[in-house]
This record gives sequence, structure tokens and C-alpha cells, in this order.
Amino acid sequence: MAADGDKLQEFMGKMAGDMGAAMSASLVVLGDRLGLYKALADAGPSTSAGLAAKAGVNERNLREWLAAQAASGYVDYDAVSSKFSLNAEQTMVFANEESPAFMAGGFDVISAMFQDEAKVGETFKTGRGMGWHEHCPCLFRGTERFFRPGYNANLVSAWIPALDGVEAKLRQGASVADVGCGHGASTVLMAKAFPNSHFVGFDYHGPSVERARLLAAKEGVADRARFETASAKDFPGAGYGLVTIFDALHDMGDPVGAAQHIKASLAPDGTFMLVEPNACDNLKDNLNPLGRMFYSASTMICTPASMSQEVALALGAQAGEARLTQVAHEAGFTRVRRATETPFNMVLELRP
Repeated sequence: MAADGDKLQEFMGKMAGDMGAAMSASLVVLGDRLGLYKALADAGPSTSAGLAAKAGVNERNLREWLAAQAASGYVDYDAVSSKFSLNAEQTMVFANEESPAFMAGGFDVISAMFQDEAKVGETFKTGRGMGWHEHCPCLFRGTERFFRPGYNANLVSAWIPALDGVEAKLRQGASVADVGCGHGASTVLMAKAFPNSHFVGFDYHGPSVERARLLAAKEGVADRARFETASAKDFPGAGYGLVTIFDALHDMGDPVGAAQHIKASLAPDGTFMLVEPNACDNLKDNLNPLGRMFYSASTMICTPASMSQEVALALGAQAGEARLTQVAHEAGFTRVRRATETPFNMVLELRP
């Protein structure tokens, strides 16, 4: 098949851009780990020598890193003064972990995807999957840091208020289970906002549970937020006023079984809040930059995780509302509605 010369050049240009972006990912991880973005944000416009002195790194190495960052558009460069700087938007994305737009943590996830490529490759041959716990540890930290800004910006202010009667219930005092809690960022955030309620985070990954306990103690909510090692299908307790799953149901081998157990654990007037990546129901409608990101992560992380477990339903990170609603109905939930959404997430309210 003969290639169209113009289309070939256009596609090669796209590939050059994609390769540059992929190579830059390692530099973001490097700059994040060394504190270079935060140092530049604190220092203001700086030469490579001035920033090297502030950050305590070698100037020649830093100069090359800064040049690459400027070429990526991740930092600004003034040719007259030979100084580099972060503008307000770049600071929010790279240097301020409390910003709702902070994204540097997502590059830890990307790092894990590269480091685990050989392991995931084996799952393509065997179909046996790869458990969450089998990944590089930077995945666990990166997942927390990637999703936490969105939870900080939306969970208490928008998502919970969008649920019917749940905010008032939590302010009065209720029992809440956060299933698949990971490092506990969502659990701790809710515990800080609703001091009259009691929260328990469950995760099958022991090291994540230990990290969550440390976070709860650091944030001063250990008296009302505890963490236990348990799976979504066997976590203990009953009479929960609210059960939550944040960006984790699609990773489970048996999401229907998990939802059935959640239904059984709820109080008669309880609510299951399911937060999942915001995806359309048809593949063609997900062929966009956000779908590209989530399908890639799903290939390397989410789908193998589900396939490593019993049932191995393998919903994938772009399951869509219709498929998630089908899972809810199979589990016995009769009322499912989209309560709210962000560009990254959909929030579904499930009632028995």
C-alpha cells in the first residue's frame, strides 16, 4: 500500500511530538523528586546557576533540564535575561500540591507503567493478569498524588452535596466505608469535613493501609478515620449510611460481587457513591486526549489487575455509564443516577 507523502510527513510530525512528550515524562519525575519546580516557584525568575545554588544541584545538569522544560513549554524562558521561570498556570500544575490542577503526581504513574512493561507483557501472553500489589511502588504514591487534587477540589464541595440527603446525614453523624481506599486521601478528606461521622477505609493492599494510617494521624483525624486490610467483597460492618469507591471498581475482578456486598452492608436508607473515570459508552466517542490517557493506563494497570482476580470481568477504565449501570443492576441496585461530573470523573449515586 503506497503512502501519501503529505500524510506521512504530518504523521511523522505527530510522532516527533509524542516522542518528545514521552521522553519529557522522565524529566518531570526527576524535577518533582528533586524539588526543582518548587525551588523555581519560590525563587522567581532565575538563571541556571542561581537556581542550582538554591536547589543544591549541579548547574550543568540543571541547565540541560531547564532547556528541555522550556522546549516542552513546562517552564518559561526569557532570552534577554537568560532566566527561567514558572508562570501561574505552570506553578499550579507542577509546584503546588494543594492546587486542583496539580498533575506532577501522574508522572509517577507513567514511570510505573514503563518500569512494569515487561511484567505486563507477560500478561498478554498468559492472560493471567497482574495484581495491583505486583506493580512498582511508585504507582501507589503516584495514584494518590494524581487523584488527590481532584478529590480536594470536588469531593466535599460538589460531589457529596450532589447526593440526595447525604451531606446532611454526614453532618449529623453517620458510618461511612471507603472501599479500595488506597493511601486514604479520600477517607481523610471526608473525615476532616464531617467530624460527627465515623469513617473506615478498606484496601486489600497492606502497605497502602499502613500509609493511610500515617496520613490520618498526620491530619489529626485518627479518632474518626481508621483503616483495615480487607477486599471489596469481604470488608466487615453493616448499617453504613454511605459507602464509596473512588476510581477503583473497574480494577476489581468481580465488580458485581463487590457491589452486592456493598448493597448488603448499607443501612436501609444508605447510599453507594461510585466515582469512576468519565467515559462515553461507545469507543468512538472516547477517542480523544482523555480517552487516550485512560485507555493507556487501563492497558498497563487496570485491566491486568482485574484479570488477575476471580471472575476477571475486566471492565477497563473507560467502561462508561451504561456498563457501570448494568453492573449496579446485576448487583441488585434499582436506582442509579449520574449525580454530577467533572472532565475526569463521573459520580454515580446508587440506591437499593
